[in-house]
Amino acid sequence: MWKANKHNAPCSEERRFGRVAGIPKKSGLVWTLLALCFATFRSLGSPVDVVIYGATASGTMAAVAAAQQGASVVLLEPRNHVGGMLSGGLGRTDMDRQENVIGGLALEFFRRAGKHYGQEIAWMFEPHVAEKILKEMLAEQKVSVKFGQALASIEQSDSRIRSLKTTDGTEYTAKVFIDATYEGDLMKAAGVSYKVGREGRDTYGESLAGRRDILRSNHQINYPISPWKDGKLLPHITAEEDLAATGAGDGKFQAYNFRLCLTNVEANRIPITKPEGYDPARYELLRRCIEVGGENVDRILGIKPMPNGKSDVNAGYPISLNLPGANQDYPDGSPERRKEIWKQHLDWAHGLVYFVQNDPSVPQSVREKYSQWGLCKDEFTDTGGWPHQLYIREARKMKGEYLLTQHDLMTDRRKNDAIGMAGYNIDIREVQWVSMRTFFFPNAEDQVYMEGYISQPVEPWDIPYRALLPKFGECQNLLVPVCISASTIAFASFRMEPQFMIAGQAAGTAAAMAAKSGAPVHNVPIDELQKNLAAAGQILRAP
Repeated sequence: MWKANKHNAPCSEERRFGRVAGIPKKSGLVWTLLALCFATFRSLGSPVDVVIYGATASGTMAAVAAAQQGASVVLLEPRNHVGGMLSGGLGRTDMDRQENVIGGLALEFFRRAGKHYGQEIAWMFEPHVAEKILKEMLAEQKVSVKFGQALASIEQSDSRIRSLKTTDGTEYTAKVFIDATYEGDLMKAAGVSYKVGREGRDTYGESLAGRRDILRSNHQINYPISPWKDGKLLPHITAEEDLAATGAGDGKFQAYNFRLCLTNVEANRIPITKPEGYDPARYELLRRCIEVGGENVDRILGIKPMPNGKSDVNAGYPISLNLPGANQDYPDGSPERRKEIWKQHLDWAHGLVYFVQNDPSVPQSVREKYSQWGLCKDEFTDTGGWPHQLYIREARKMKGEYLLTQHDLMTDRRKNDAIGMAGYNIDIREVQWVSMRTFFFPNAEDQVYMEGYISQPVEPWDIPYRALLPKFGECQNLLVPVCISASTIAFASFRMEPQFMIAGQAAGTAAAMAAKSGAPVHNVPIDELQKNLAAAGQILRAP
């Protein structure tokens, strides 16, 4: 190996390459050509069997599964963490009513989490524990993980992705690609058909689809509060005349938030300081609810116990960490616009916690209840205790070989090409706050309501392999285990991290099989795929 010494000072990697090859120092043209070739080699990287874009929990399981099948794998992550929401604050697993259909690598993860806490299985875990487990699973399979690799462009021919180039100029070539992002960015770059937002009832004959009626629920604003201030609607409130008709499709989708990991253990607690640019007027809706409801307005932060004195704080109230309407530009937004939306949601979360802990309009008992909670010193250490992942509940949805609808969850639940199972409620959180004329004879006034919430139980249903496949004529070497082919209603049951992991394992296994045979992912033998998945512990039929 070439080493620097007193006779040959260190130089650039390209210069070193030339000297090792025996190129004379003055051979400028030859050296330049070799340097260019070397730089090209570095930018292309070594071809692999499978490239996975997005180190979400789904992408992680896809990588592990593909490697277990003998494939060479590269896992690309645009940011700097693995696990997505699984390690980004969602410590209380959405597994209700479907514990018995979670198998394979997903179940292995939960068992490893259980081992960490000295129990058989853990459905609740700290974010840093989740990321540690996922990194261990990747390391055991010697998966190459590359951080800071945001998609810039792809090369495509004959309905196949040939290579993927990232924003730093690195190019990755593979036989098969997997898009495991929450956004579906690789899918879009490949020209795959997709849809954003909810469809109408008539689109697929779904009774739950489209704009919802204003109904009572524990997510409804149950206090008579005005939506107006100084002759204008408060921010993020939809005017009644701008509402789509009940049951109509309007392209809107459920709210995003940051799921905070808070603690009341003093030794580990970081107090919530006043945010830069803090404006309590942003929380006027909440202030008005408190003005009417007083101490009864106390579920603003969903404080639920987690290991080691922590809490996964989600959204259990119609005015909460969710920020309805602020995410509508996100799925097709530019990188710059997406950064703005991330910051807007993080600022909202920070300000909301500070508001309920400090604002004089909040009853003292409520302030005292929340003031004992703060960020964790041992979580999200590179972001000051704030989560590194925005909870992107829904973004793009592929329109692929088979499109799942409400019927596949309720009346046609069995599939011959099942690669796993799902069974969580059809769960849609707040879509928008709306102003509606409300009548109290002899008076009438505008009031604020929440629209969009659905929580419809379903029995376990099969996830078909075809729902992971783009249309054959669009792309033949891409699998999509997160932004699957589904309506908004069907996706609302699928969109939980256990299902993302289950679909990711199936995608990784199928990708390895397709890479080995050279066939399109659409031609992977279903019986062989199911055999491989069953051998790895995946549950293909309800026990």
